[in-house]
Amino acid sequence: METPPFSELGLSAPLLAAIETLGYERPSPIQALSIPPALEGKDLVGLSATGSGKTAAFALPALTLLDLKALHPQVLILCPTRELAVQVCEEVHRLGAKMRGLHATPVYGGAPMDRQLRALRDGVHLIVGTPGRLLDHLRRGSFDPSHVKMAILDEADRMLDMGFKDEMDELLGSLPSDRQTLFFSATMSPGVSRLIKSFGKNPQIVEIQQKARTVSTVEQSYFEVRQRSKVEVLSRILDMNPPRLGIIFCNTKRSVDECTEDLVNRGYAADRLHGDMTQMMRERVLKRFREGSVELLVATDVAARGLDIDEIDIVFNYDLPTDPEDYVHRIGRTGRAGRSGRAVSFCYGRDIYRMQTIERFTRSVVRRERIPSVEAVEGRRADLIFDQLKERLETGKFDAYQDNIDRLLEQGHTPTDIAGALATMLREASGREGSLIEEDREPERRERPQRNERPQREERGPRPSDNRFERGPIPQEQGMTRMFLSLGKTHGVMAKEIVGMLYREAGLPDGCLGRITLFPKHSLVDVPESLVPQVMERTRNARLRGRPFRIDVDRGPA
Repeated sequence: METPPFSELGLSAPLLAAIETLGYERPSPIQALSIPPALEGKDLVGLSATGSGKTAAFALPALTLLDLKALHPQVLILCPTRELAVQVCEEVHRLGAKMRGLHATPVYGGAPMDRQLRALRDGVHLIVGTPGRLLDHLRRGSFDPSHVKMAILDEADRMLDMGFKDEMDELLGSLPSDRQTLFFSATMSPGVSRLIKSFGKNPQIVEIQQKARTVSTVEQSYFEVRQRSKVEVLSRILDMNPPRLGIIFCNTKRSVDECTEDLVNRGYAADRLHGDMTQMMRERVLKRFREGSVELLVATDVAARGLDIDEIDIVFNYDLPTDPEDYVHRIGRTGRAGRSGRAVSFCYGRDIYRMQTIERFTRSVVRRERIPSVEAVEGRRADLIFDQLKERLETGKFDAYQDNIDRLLEQGHTPTDIAGALATMLREASGREGSLIEEDREPERRERPQRNERPQREERGPRPSDNRFERGPIPQEQGMTRMFLSLGKTHGVMAKEIVGMLYREAGLPDGCLGRITLFPKHSLVDVPESLVPQVMERTRNARLRGRPFRIDVDRGPA
């Protein structure tokens, strides 16, 4: 279905500006069909398949309706779970980012009551909440429903399935009779029909025909892996088939930060994307990701919305989503424009039941895979090095170094030994410290016989696109200055320690740093030009791993 641009739907200028900032180009079918009648004040029933963009379909009309000068609840959004309530409220804030003075708050069970009481007492325009906790506030008198102009039921069928019928009846019955009501559901069940008949006023029905919930070009699989082993398993999968671009989805900002730091420390070109970042930082990260200087993007669901890049080869569910709809959103980032893609999920324990729910929801089979063994990863790295050397030899793009080789030959070294030593050095230059996981320690679950020796090191082979193995200078992002730091790998320094020191000592804004390259005796760090004096001044007496260091603008090779 070809949809008109957002500018033709009757939305206000602040909302259109926020939509443009978020990168949404055209409305989805459910948005295009729902927003105009909702703006006209009509009651609405939206029946849409998963991944259709229904949150914006009701949030944009709700935001349009608000009178920001009147600080009392004017819009009420009911959601079945706390996770969905938080997610919807975050989306409301993102879509209303250009509306000065907007106050929206999530209200759900399991969270401190006093914080919610304070937020409601201070005044809000829009409330997103679960039926049980909202009913508590209604009975306490902390939620005044008398000024509500619009009520929205998100996933009405799920709320009924979860036993919220009585709570929904009492809440909707307490609202003004002249309010506008929007019902959104995946199915028109008898319970939903009863709700509409009881609380709707001749609603307009908008139905989007259900399509396949997952793309046939996406290969789906999952690995059973404990939390503590996720980064190691992720590294093995990446090393077996290095993607050009990949997204790693986490459920929390903390998980995003920890995963990104671990990947950077292991030598991967990774960066993060989550809700605490400013729009400028977000745009910088996305620009580097599109250009390929960042190969792996670690993100939360909300931060990655509006991300439209066709060349993503693989998507990881580092944390399995709580909602099957989020799973569909995530894996839909790959396998676009006729390309093939992979979707890999990590789960363990009770997550297996959640994976079964996802399979039923998507009507597809997600194949269980065995974690790649250490031997398989080592063999793949050797193949990558062989292919790279073969390509370099065939193209002739290398320096002869004849004098150096002749000296080694004169000292009795054979050509085979010299080539082997160089290949070993190449692997060590890109090496990362690996670790054993439980799968490695259980021989009955392995196809190979148990090894006699425990491997002490796993190394990551060079990728064809890895700038560290191309001749010439390391690319530098526009607007950034490369700085020299007098500590490197031989001092035990890690990239995440440099990042932490600069944020802590120099007081840099989160996400502003660019590429960090570690060498044996020094490191190079890309810093925004405007922050160079601040870094120089505030790190003058700082220490890293207990050592003093020198930091200055990099002058390049002497």
